[in-house]
Amino acid sequence: MYVPSHEVLLLAPPTLYRQGLEGMLREAWPGIHITLATDSQCGPQLLYHRPFAVVILDAELLDGLPDLYLSQLRAIRSTQPLLLFTGPRLTPALRRYLQQAGPWLSWLPRHVVPASVVEVLSPYLSGVSSPKIAGKVPTGGPATAFSRRELEVLRLVVQDYCNQEIADQLYLSVRTVESHRRALLQKTGARTLVGLVVQAVREGWVSA
Repeated sequence: MYVPSHEVLLLAPPTLYRQGLEGMLREAWPGIHITLATDSQCGPQLLYHRPFAVVILDAELLDGLPDLYLSQLRAIRSTQPLLLFTGPRLTPALRRYLQQAGPWLSWLPRHVVPASVVEVLSPYLSGVSSPKIAGKVPTGGPATAFSRRELEVLRLVVQDYCNQEIADQLYLSVRTVESHRRALLQKTGARTLVGLVVQAVREGWVSA
């Protein structure tokens, strides 16, 4: 089967973060084709049938033993490029695996600035339209600056926390969290929560 050189496999849970990442990829490479999978078991099956320009894997999809999962993908296609988005804390086993892995495997924190993502993916997507944001410098925020508390709320929104979970994390009332979310939408001009997440990931307003 013929595989377009710009086909990407995105393995990630169905969260707002994934939607933001997908939106950023489509903005950077308008001609990109993205195959989405929300179940880790789909990764080996899809990879067995055909290669991809690059596999993008969100470690949040893996409940445990991510190093074994990566080894499984490696065994199916030894030359398949893969970009892993990691959480803030790596297990010792995964850290050792990443340090010993060859050039086929790259990894970045989940909330790295978009320019870093483009830089890593560009060699694998050279056949697609030139990246729009390859040289873009993160703005650090919208025209109206976020408060410290708004940034904390935004970080948790991007991580797909609900209002109650954000309130519990930050020791706030749900009503206060709702107020901060309304302020974030107003300041960014986003009409929906998904739009807010897309902007946050694209502009690098949140960091790991």
